[in-house]
Amino acid sequence: IVIVLYSWLTIILLIHLAWTEEPICRLLGRPDKPLLSKNGDIIIGGIFTIHSSTTGIKPTFRTMPETLKCKRSEQFCEFQFARTMIFAIEEINNDKEIIPGVSLGYKIYDVCSNIHLSIKATMALMNGEEDGLLNEKSCTRPSTVYTIIGQTSSSPTIAISTTVGPFRIPVISHLASCACLSNRHEFPSFFRTVPSDYYQSRALVQLVKYFGWTWVGTIRSDDDYGNSGISTFLQVAQKESICIEYLEAFNRNDPREKVLKVIDVIKMSTAKVIVAFLAYGEMVILLQEMLQQNITGYQWIGSESWITAKSLATEDGYNILGGSVGFAVVNAMIPGLKEFLLRLQPSEDPTSTFLKEFWETVFNCTFYSPEKNNSNACTGFESLEDVINPYTDVSELRISNNVYKAIYAVAHSLHNLLYCKDKDICINRTKIEPWEVLHNMKMINFTTKNRENVYFDENGDPVARYELVNWQHNKEGKIEFVTVGQYDASLPEEKQFLMNNVKIVWTTGMTKVPKSVCSENCSPGTRKGIRKGKPVCCFDCISCAEGEISNTIECTKCPLDYWSNSERTQCILKDIEFLSYGEIMGILMAIFSLSGACLTAATALIFFHYRNTPIVKANNSELSFLLLFSLLLSFLCSLIFIGEPSNWSCVLRHTAFGISFVLCISCVLGKTIVVLVAFRATIPGSNIMKWFGPAQQRLCVSAFTLIQVLICTMWLMLFPPFPNKNAKHYKDRIILECDLGSTAAFYTVLGYIGFLSIVCFILAFLGRRLPDNFNEAKYITFSMLIFCAVWITFIPAYISSPGKYTVAVEIFAILASSFGLLFCIFAPKCYIILIKPDRNTKKHLMGKITS
Repeated sequence: IVIVLYSWLTIILLIHLAWTEEPICRLLGRPDKPLLSKNGDIIIGGIFTIHSSTTGIKPTFRTMPETLKCKRSEQFCEFQFARTMIFAIEEINNDKEIIPGVSLGYKIYDVCSNIHLSIKATMALMNGEEDGLLNEKSCTRPSTVYTIIGQTSSSPTIAISTTVGPFRIPVISHLASCACLSNRHEFPSFFRTVPSDYYQSRALVQLVKYFGWTWVGTIRSDDDYGNSGISTFLQVAQKESICIEYLEAFNRNDPREKVLKVIDVIKMSTAKVIVAFLAYGEMVILLQEMLQQNITGYQWIGSESWITAKSLATEDGYNILGGSVGFAVVNAMIPGLKEFLLRLQPSEDPTSTFLKEFWETVFNCTFYSPEKNNSNACTGFESLEDVINPYTDVSELRISNNVYKAIYAVAHSLHNLLYCKDKDICINRTKIEPWEVLHNMKMINFTTKNRENVYFDENGDPVARYELVNWQHNKEGKIEFVTVGQYDASLPEEKQFLMNNVKIVWTTGMTKVPKSVCSENCSPGTRKGIRKGKPVCCFDCISCAEGEISNTIECTKCPLDYWSNSERTQCILKDIEFLSYGEIMGILMAIFSLSGACLTAATALIFFHYRNTPIVKANNSELSFLLLFSLLLSFLCSLIFIGEPSNWSCVLRHTAFGISFVLCISCVLGKTIVVLVAFRATIPGSNIMKWFGPAQQRLCVSAFTLIQVLICTMWLMLFPPFPNKNAKHYKDRIILECDLGSTAAFYTVLGYIGFLSIVCFILAFLGRRLPDNFNEAKYITFSMLIFCAVWITFIPAYISSPGKYTVAVEIFAILASSFGLLFCIFAPKCYIILIKPDRNTKKHLMGKITS
């Protein structure tokens, strides 16, 4: 039933509207009157925050809400901005070169720092001020303004731009710097004469980095301006390894407890540098609280919103903010503006209540009213020339100049739109659309009287140029903003941020750059160790490991041939280690080697001198001399192991040792076989000696030795030994050694020597009890026992001995086994030849004489 009734009511309403001759359009709400206005052919709207706040009115939801009212707390700076707009419009109207024949008017609204009032003023500028019914055939009509100048803050400007964007009405802001407004999809009709915070945030990071501050705190306005600006700052700061200790935000409308919480965070922090990305209103509130608690000693980094605010630069404010540095919009001079500002009188607009209010505030007087006590009456003819306040002060026209440029940007856009080719008059056009002004605004490019080039990029932004200012006392003791550097985004990246040769005054009058780091830089020889759960700027300094050095950031390994010094600050050449003739071990080894060689030579001489005696003849003199020659080679080859390894020494070491030892063992084996065969030959009917005569002995020794020669030849051809720098056993030194090339070949050489030694030992052991006064088999048995014992213990000692001790072990094994063979086989014979010559007879050797 409800649906049917609703349908019938809809049909009845449509029929009623169809029969109505004219549509009825009504403005919703109460119309707002502009604070300042003037008629003209083309009207430019202006929205400023001339009053700082509004009176709080709680809606009852029973009656129509009352209109928000502004508190009587004038923002003299904002009024100067509004008057600068009027000044520029009048200057253009008097200029015959820019839109001649066309007069500009204005409607300026005061929105009292309220977003709702900003939107309401925007609607009033578009719709007009008429109240009641609009008897038109269409409820749409052209906007009453073609451009809106405003606003000072980013959040209200976002609301304004969002409102007028669909109608393609240009909005030009002089101070809304939020980077978010560069989004052309969301704000297609927005322009500004102040640089985007996209560049200011990056400039602040460059500033912090330049002075070496890696540990900072941040405070921002809890609105689009602060949130967007500090967000970009954080992104860039992270790339530059700058850490943020805290991120605090508040709004001027927040309760006092929120601001006190921010103050507590500042007091508990360790960061001595604070980046304050605050709007002017929030900075005023924060400064008041800090003055009450006398919080000093912090280095403040300011954004353009407050860094050049003279109302903050009082003596009390200087105690807190003295030495502050920050980026400001480039300062400028506007010829004639000061005289225009000082000419203001209430008589210019007798109906304006604001001008009277302003006059009463400035001169502390009252105009005649029955309700007021006129003890100090205003005449309206007081002079502003003797007044010093933000309105009359033209030393800092940074923002006012942006307003001035915005008005001229509109004028040049209209100039292009109206085809002003003639200097006296423009081509008359009966109808101008805001979108046409918008289209021409994108293409303007002109130079102001201050020789400043004005144009907008594809996002509606100007070229980003800033001055780095520093709060200082001048010679007269007054606070001034001294330019100490510049930032120009149009230059190459490495030249964008430049410092002037101007002395900077830091917080509390310090002349040195204050420090603000979480951890001090590590000393040379240490590296950063990140603390768990802490930012990268908070770290411990850890000493570098052995073999590493540091440049205070991280440890790097030294090259292979180098090692770190004890302080871990530089790489020094490693000690080179090898068994040399200059050390005690090498000298002793060389002495024993030469001693063995000399004893072997002396033995050979004795044997040669007594070669015709029975004992020499009975022991196979040919094999004896060959054995002595092989022992001489064995003693001498140990000398090759001493000294710095080279290609030739590495090749000769193991091959000479292997071949000489095989020759030696082959001779011993031949002597053992001769002893066994000789006693077999004494058996009646045995003819075994004819099968092992001198020729067979030579052939046997040659065959055994040739096998070793072939093994060594294959080793040298396929995987020859080579000198090598071994840095594995010791970290602080390099061992020069001979790499085996092929371990298998080396152990094959040793294995073959061991095989011959075991065979020789077994044969000698079997012949140890043969009936003879001088049985050589038992001496060979003992010598082979020593030889095998030495080389069995050599293998594990060789593997486990590091560096030069490996070579020493190998030399010891060679010398020990060589001395064992020399003493066991030849010492008894030399004893008989030299000491007991009476036993050197055939009868004694054959056992014919009883001992």
